[in-house]
Amino acid sequence: MDFHPQPQSGAPKPWAFPAPERGRLANGLTVLRSHRPGQQVVAVEMNLVAPLAAEPEGLDGVATIMARGLSEGTDKHDAEEFAAELERCGATLDAHADHPGLRVSLEVPASRLNRALGLLADALRAPAFPDGEIERLVRNRLDEIPHELANPARRAAMALSKELFPATSRMSRPRQGTEETVGRIDAAAVRAFYDAHVRPATATAVIVGDFTGIDLDAALAGTLGVWTGTAGEPVSATPITADDTGRVLIVDRPGAVQTQLLIGRIGADRHDRVWPAQVLGTYCLGGTLTSRLDRVLREEKGYTYGVRAFGQVLRSDADNTGAAMLAISGSVDTASTGPALDDLWRVLRTLAAEGLTDAERDVAVQNLVGVAPLKYETAAAVAGTLADQVEQHLPDDFQAQLYARLVETGTVEATAAAVNAFPVDRLVTILVGDAAEIVEPVKALGIGEVTVVTG
Repeated sequence: MDFHPQPQSGAPKPWAFPAPERGRLANGLTVLRSHRPGQQVVAVEMNLVAPLAAEPEGLDGVATIMARGLSEGTDKHDAEEFAAELERCGATLDAHADHPGLRVSLEVPASRLNRALGLLADALRAPAFPDGEIERLVRNRLDEIPHELANPARRAAMALSKELFPATSRMSRPRQGTEETVGRIDAAAVRAFYDAHVRPATATAVIVGDFTGIDLDAALAGTLGVWTGTAGEPVSATPITADDTGRVLIVDRPGAVQTQLLIGRIGADRHDRVWPAQVLGTYCLGGTLTSRLDRVLREEKGYTYGVRAFGQVLRSDADNTGAAMLAISGSVDTASTGPALDDLWRVLRTLAAEGLTDAERDVAVQNLVGVAPLKYETAAAVAGTLADQVEQHLPDDFQAQLYARLVETGTVEATAAAVNAFPVDRLVTILVGDAAEIVEPVKALGIGEVTVVTG
């Protein structure tokens, strides 16, 4: 019997995170472009400097309503017509608000890029913000809030922010507002926030895809280039402060069969030289199924389906200051809450006493760096990361340099970063579960003062 010869793998091709070209339109809009041959779906990310901290007092959530209102009609199309025009282009348009600012995302086939850019420009240049549509968006947001409060993971995140940050900080309050603050929002408030913060001179457009046969300069000039506005006043950022005194807050959910865990503090962001080691050490601790936390709490003890450790940038400012949320999250069955926390703290203490192994470090580097070419196969993934860099005031080659630094980071450095990120006596623990069942076992652990609040 004759067999076909076994296929042989070719030589690996060199890969690096795409380097963008940076430019500026006549109206002051900064543009980053990255030509990616073969990417026939073009991704556009717009960064608008409209941070949540700039929301007027008592109107938390107005940035979110404004973001959602951008696609609810312009000076050329009402809401239904605008949606129909997007559909004819085969495009999707999304927007959301977060602590650093507003992000508007567009994806469209390259063949219809010019038309879609025109719609995006209309949404940014002259949104209508009709009273009726804004009222509908406010009602929708009010309907969402009870569902978020009922979700244990979302409730834990809200509680952690409230515990960590001072009450005067916008970071202590829900990103999309509360029932009280959202209920005060009207079209006039949305228009005022738009007028105060949305302008081309402080915005950045990131565009990624295959531009073969496209006169991108002409397309940008005829769409986003016609958007005008004043220079605007710079938004001043207050320093990020937090109280990470070790303590436990239990959000009582009587009868809950599971306990949601969220354990966190704030730490170094991407401007800090320790960031690569922190990424690596955190990944070894709880970044994947083979991490220490999963190995103990999931594989050995069977407490959970999975526990993750992560670092999420909250805000990075132009003066190279900022902070990231460093956290461990997961859920366990109610009866296992005390034992699970005990074992989790034992993992952290063992990490501090014995450190990571070279094998753990090598697997983490392979996973983080080796999968990068797959992670960035789509234009949207590249555009999103470039937009993150813009938002966090990082150089355009940051991501490429990060991979190089991850490869160079040693086991000892990664261990030190992970231990400093999660010190056993400086962690705020949020538990959403049945307080009657878990309060005594948790108090017995001695990991901090325990407080119970209603869910």
